[in-house]
Amino acid sequence: MERSHLDRDENAVVIINKRQTVRVPAAMVAVMLLGPGTRVTHGAIRLLADSGTTVCWVGEQGVRMYAAGLGPSRGAGLLHRQAWLVTRPKERLAVARAMYSMRFPGEDVSTLTMQQLRGREGTRIRKYYRAQADRTGVTWNGRVYKAGDAFAAGDDLNRLLSAANAALYGICHAVIIGLGASPGLGFVHTGKATSFVLDIADLYKAEFTIPLAFDLAAQGLTEERDARLGLRDLIARDKLLSRIVTDVKSLLTPEGTDFDDPEANLLWDEHLGTVPGGTNYAAHADLSEHGMSDHHIAVIGPDINDTEPTP
Repeated sequence: MERSHLDRDENAVVIINKRQTVRVPAAMVAVMLLGPGTRVTHGAIRLLADSGTTVCWVGEQGVRMYAAGLGPSRGAGLLHRQAWLVTRPKERLAVARAMYSMRFPGEDVSTLTMQQLRGREGTRIRKYYRAQADRTGVTWNGRVYKAGDAFAAGDDLNRLLSAANAALYGICHAVIIGLGASPGLGFVHTGKATSFVLDIADLYKAEFTIPLAFDLAAQGLTEERDARLGLRDLIARDKLLSRIVTDVKSLLTPEGTDFDDPEANLLWDEHLGTVPGGTNYAAHADLSEHGMSDHHIAVIGPDINDTEPTP
């Protein structure tokens, strides 16, 4: 939504502007993109949060995302698992290979390096663009994209691709946050706050956004809204949302992985792992179990800003 007011009417979310009032079934919406000129009430955000709807603040035409609200997950187990995988080269490479194997069904990528995987992906996607051009009769002159402003460069087909991809990023972002994972800890992409979003979205572009853009261009439908609505219909038809949930979980927690994601208030401890939070430990601090006793001496130095000599 852009240039509209988002409010709450009893148990419904409503979008209001000078032309119309639209009631939104919040419980059935995965992600709401709030564009420029948007005003939002506290009640509306609370209802969306209670419904598990992710709220993202985006730029013009939904191209850039500036911020996102907290998803329905309150556990950190999946996030810890993701961080563990992404910080270990062997495990990170295994996840990246699993992602590429989903794009190359029937091919063995278990021994390929990242350089080889990137090269194979580049060749595959180039052939796929040409195949879509032959199928639809739409002229394809190559992908043109300007970072930060995807609609400022390229022809109608390129702009349709950018619009459809932006909507796909929003959906993937909603799933990742909803599951409690980090959108920034990517395995193939890195360096962006949405690196993992880009990783996951790449799994579906060849199946959804690329053929959709070529089909729309062949029909003469070149507006950004055409791409967004077209992708929305495909998502509903093919149940993509639940598929993304399954794929993210299978990548981060493959079959046989022991994983539990409870919502817990814990404190980290270098010896015990974790201890319960919400407890004052000053009154019953016992250091003996950590190898410390009355035979140990604690030495505390002077304040670093203290210029007086120590007696």
